[in-house]
Amino acid sequence: MLVVIFAQRICPYDPNIQDLSIAKQAPSSEHLAGTDQYGRDMFSRILVGLQTSISSTLILVGIICVLGTVVGVACGYFGGIVDAVIMRISDICLAFPGLVFAMAIAALLSGGLSNAIIALAVVSWPKYARIARSQTLALKSSTYIWASKQAGCSSLQIIWRHILPNSVGPILVTAMLDIGTMLMEIAGLSFLGLGAQPPTAELGSMMSGGRSMLQTYPWLILGPGLAIFIAVVIFNLLGDVIRDYLDPQSKQR
Repeated sequence: MLVVIFAQRICPYDPNIQDLSIAKQAPSSEHLAGTDQYGRDMFSRILVGLQTSISSTLILVGIICVLGTVVGVACGYFGGIVDAVIMRISDICLAFPGLVFAMAIAALLSGGLSNAIIALAVVSWPKYARIARSQTLALKSSTYIWASKQAGCSSLQIIWRHILPNSVGPILVTAMLDIGTMLMEIAGLSFLGLGAQPPTAELGSMMSGGRSMLQTYPWLILGPGLAIFIAVVIFNLLGDVIRDYLDPQSKQR
């Protein structure tokens, strides 16, 4: 996260300046990750690409987490025809492979990083809605919820004070474990030309630009690929730590 925040300041070179005289140079002390086909410093572009990819991922996870939670809690608490309709819509979204569905939507939206986020958000919110709905249904019949109703609390007060605080654990764990997955899916859309567009420094787009030169200039694709690998591993480990921290059984041990 420090790299994401300070990427622009710690870059040794401007990631967008082209110098064809030093194009495709191998990694060296001057250019730690080499240079690309336009003579741009790969290490600087990887740092900025991490900033672009991770910030986009966090925005996406925030959107689907909030949207899915609001929809799920509302459906679980109020029920009725709205609950039935929204759950059938979520079944339709879950029936298709997520990335394939997102590719179709991103293609309809003509690509771009913002459209890639929208496409992934459209297909990813049902998981959070399902979790929030199941938690709400389990809590709705609790004694303290009944007591709150008898005390005159409104539905919004009950949801805000009792339902959400007791449902946030599983939702937060799911969101943290989803960061790595969403990071790879955004990179995948960019790799296919449906996400970030050149000259934007984004890890998936950078790998796409260098894929034809893997055998001759491998650093063009191995550098961004290694950055994705490290970021995904770190966020998955973070998700495991948060899951263990919020698990009541682990606290008892």
